[in-house]
Amino acid sequence: MKRGVGFSLPVTFVVLAISYIYFSTIFIFIDRWFGLLSSPGIFNALVFTAIALMCVFTYAVAVFTDPGRVPSDYAPDIEDAENPIHEIKRKGGDLRYCQKCSQNKPPRAHHCRVCRRCVLRMDHHCIWINNCVGHANYKVFFVFVVFAVIACIYSLVLLAGSLTVDSPNDEQQSGDSFRTAYVISALFLVPLCVALSVLLGWHIYLILHNKTTIEYHEGVRAMWLAEKGGNVYSHPYDLGAYENLTMVLGPNILSWVCPTSRHIGSGLRFRTAYDNLTGALTSK
Repeated sequence: MKRGVGFSLPVTFVVLAISYIYFSTIFIFIDRWFGLLSSPGIFNALVFTAIALMCVFTYAVAVFTDPGRVPSDYAPDIEDAENPIHEIKRKGGDLRYCQKCSQNKPPRAHHCRVCRRCVLRMDHHCIWINNCVGHANYKVFFVFVVFAVIACIYSLVLLAGSLTVDSPNDEQQSGDSFRTAYVISALFLVPLCVALSVLLGWHIYLILHNKTTIEYHEGVRAMWLAEKGGNVYSHPYDLGAYENLTMVLGPNILSWVCPTSRHIGSGLRFRTAYDNLTGALTSK
């Protein structure tokens, strides 16, 4: 499902940043290191262009894809034998209900104060895509971060490599301009590589444990309360590392870096560790 998007300063900044990194990498770093008309220059330009196009495409999909709306007629079925657990409020033990939206909340759904509605399997609201990261666009957001990390590291390597080449002609003609471009690029790429790598590592951790950012913070409190009561807390949606990966990225390994989400389901019900336990007990 697509959504309408108005002007957003952070999105504009990201688009300009991608454009700057692309053109500086192609027409400065690659050109000065290899020469754009040489075989290594053409090869690196084509590879970097392909990565940049994937960044632009996945970013656009993350921006324009609705993260997942709760159907207006949604109601939890407490008698559903195939759904062994129902999420309840921390206080009172009632089924989850959103007072702002005036409707029941499915498992893993949360209300976004920015979007002013409940979002299915909400991870967080991201200002850089002017959208929530939720059930329908989580994978494409993750794939975008993967390609963005690859592009930034690739560009940084090309920047460093091009500095090892001494080009007297360039130095005489436009040395000051190149030096300015190199300084700006380095000051921009180094922190960006670090920030995006940390973000990628964080979401790899979340995917391996089948958690959202919200569920991680809720789980920290739940673990503390469980230990205080002498119990052991376990995340109910953790199915094991490989199963967790396939739940988010898809059953086919070859499609993990492709922005396809046909496997995600409705977002109203998710497999839990209790499903496997129930199946094991009924088979005995």
